[in-house]
Amino acid sequence: MIGAVPWSPAWQALLDGLGWVLGEIYDLIPNYGVSIIVLTVLIRVVLLPLGVKQIRSMQHMQLVQPKVKAIQQRYKGNKQKQQEEIMKVYKEHGVSPLSGCWPLLLQLPIFISMYSVLRFPQHPIHLPEESQLRAAVTRQVPNIESMDQIDQIPEQAQPSSGTDFLWMNLLCAPSQAGNPDAEVGDSVPDGDERVQVSYPVDCGQDWPVRIPYYIAAALMFGTTYFQQRQMQKASPPGAASQQQQALLRVMPLVFGVFGIFFPVALVLYWSTSNLWQIGQQYFMVRTRPSVEDLAARADGKKPRRGLLASLMERADTERQRRAGQSDAKPGGSSKPGSPKQPPKKPGPGGNDGRGRKKRPKR
Repeated sequence: MIGAVPWSPAWQALLDGLGWVLGEIYDLIPNYGVSIIVLTVLIRVVLLPLGVKQIRSMQHMQLVQPKVKAIQQRYKGNKQKQQEEIMKVYKEHGVSPLSGCWPLLLQLPIFISMYSVLRFPQHPIHLPEESQLRAAVTRQVPNIESMDQIDQIPEQAQPSSGTDFLWMNLLCAPSQAGNPDAEVGDSVPDGDERVQVSYPVDCGQDWPVRIPYYIAAALMFGTTYFQQRQMQKASPPGAASQQQQALLRVMPLVFGVFGIFFPVALVLYWSTSNLWQIGQQYFMVRTRPSVEDLAARADGKKPRRGLLASLMERADTERQRRAGQSDAKPGGSSKPGSPKQPPKKPGPGGNDGRGRKKRPKR
């Protein structure tokens, strides 16, 4: 099990920090499901720069794909030259072909940490000792650390008040739905050995109670599948390697299995995180940069201005052009940039050399 791995003190500090934040949210909002959703949103806000980088990387790959295809056609028989030219295009536009995959892999440590915080029983428990959430959890799953405390385990399942959400006990897995005498197992030290013990948990009764659990598992699978399909559509054809494509296909299946056997609390976290990612990617697709913007950023220049800035710049240029025309003399050229002609000297008769007009004879 993941929780049995002897993590480093830094990792334990991270888990304790997540548990503390979850306990504080629960004290403000005494609903376990809502507290998990709020914590998930906070985590996604912290990871927002990483998510933006992931989506932008996929968009950048899609923009430069026409150039990549042209290079592949040009150097079809020379794979080495083909790779060199493609890497030049990536470097020219500041695109990394692997940056779209790394953020997805970096989410796995967050998933593992949330598993360690939301799975019960656990040793050590990561919720604050004085929090209301810890009291609600340990009433059903006591924190047993040795066989001397075995008598603290209740003989029958306790009510799920405090850990319920939408007719589900979030301590249960969908595979346990509808079982009022479900059990969660744990190993407790007994001298030099460890003994398996079981804790009774109320996961509802009869078929109608199972429906919310199955919907939660289906939502976890469906949101994972939709998110991966969304990523594949945003990525250009051929941009991802075969290993990356296989990873994107397998991920929904893997987390679909997780959604059946893992606690619904963890399923709720993952589905909420997926919905955030789907919405974030949808809105960022509408602000897709252009190839010129990529090249400008790679060269250290300012990207192309927006529509409002462009209109203001054109208005300023037109103003300067009209000012130049108004300064031109009547005898000069009205075209901007043409040389001005010197004024004619008045002739001896005055009137600009045209002579004085004679009076008509009467």
